Amino acid sequence: MLRISRKERTQPDGRQEPEGRAQQLDRIEPGDRAGQTGRFEALALPQIDAVYRLARRLAGNVAEAEDLVQETYVRAFKAFNAFELRDFGIKPWLLRILYNVFCTTRSRRRREPTLLEDVDLVHAGEEWELEETSGGLASLDWDRYDEELKAAVEALQQDYRTVLLLWAVEELSYKEIAHVVGCPIGTVMSRLFRARKILMDRLAAYAERNNVPRARLKA
Repeated sequence: MLRISRKERTQPDGRQEPEGRAQQLDRIEPGDRAGQTGRFEALALPQIDAVYRLARRLAGNVAEAEDLVQETYVRAFKAFNAFELRDFGIKPWLLRILYNVFCTTRSRRRREPTLLEDVDLVHAGEEWELEETSGGLASLDWDRYDEELKAAVEALQQDYRTVLLLWAVEELSYKEIAHVVGCPIGTVMSRLFRARKILMDRLAAYAERNNVPRARLKA
């Protein structure tokens, strides 16, 4: 059985793994297969922050995110014998399990997720530029601009949001994202293109309304 706690954990080299927003893996109780627990922990533990981060953004609250992470690691441990590292790597595999758990939970509860309040796409995997206009950068209300960006992301439909977060925040490849969400690579590319276009259209409209530099994604 998997147990997750917030306390720090000592690594094999004696370093303390710091407690962050993501809960730390306390221990996985030994099973019948010798060495499986240790190998699973060695591979899965470094990814727990990424799993928790996506869980928070999908669920929108701490309690549900913790439940999602718990269930994800329980399922992953049970299925670890079938895991092939050479296929995609441990991170996309864990995120795929998380996404499936979330979709099952969402289907049961019949409700849409919300995004974590402090998501920062400006500095998370995608570089943004501002074109100078007569108003100049000094005229830009950065707090309001940041809120506009967050609102634009929140307004995206869930399929678009998930792909965007996996690409911009978790920095997964198209192939890895396709594996996580269970759709063709072409669909991933299409959703990502549409998500970015929606964001840019909304931010361009904001810039025009407020006579500030127009935002654009760096090519």
